[in-house]
Amino acid sequence: MEGSKIIQAINNLFKSVDDRDWEYMQTLFADSVLLDYTSMVGGEPAMQTPLEIREAWASFMPGFDSTEHHISEFRVKLHGHEADVHYIGNADHFIDDEVWTVSGSYDTKLEKIDGKWLITYLKLNYDKQSGNIYLPKRARERLSKLQS
Repeated sequence: MEGSKIIQAINNLFKSVDDRDWEYMQTLFADSVLLDYTSMVGGEPAMQTPLEIREAWASFMPGFDSTEHHISEFRVKLHGHEADVHYIGNADHFIDDEVWTVSGSYDTKLEKIDGKWLITYLKLNYDKQSGNIYLPKRARERLSKLQS
């Protein structure tokens, strides 16, 4: 029962990103989240608030026409009110008829707070990218044109 609630919380995160439902997305995180995309972008993992994550993602993702996250093969380890989850993920990012795909796996930690499973840690274990690897640059350019 708890395992399915945990998996649903993670599915809700990626669906909210694809739907650009930033307000709902924020509710899926704990007050402080360790976000780690360093395997793809370098740098260091960073503690962030849900609002900081929202602002970062909402300032980039809408540059794409759409995104589709596909996550599967969940392995949930429950430790009382905490959970560790490992799963496979592919993210397709579309502009016109072109696609950029990022593939890898994720490690996510959740904590049950006030009866709700909230994400406290999100790590991408980058494997590869395919398709048009220049689409992120185009997405940023599209957004900057809209904002000027």
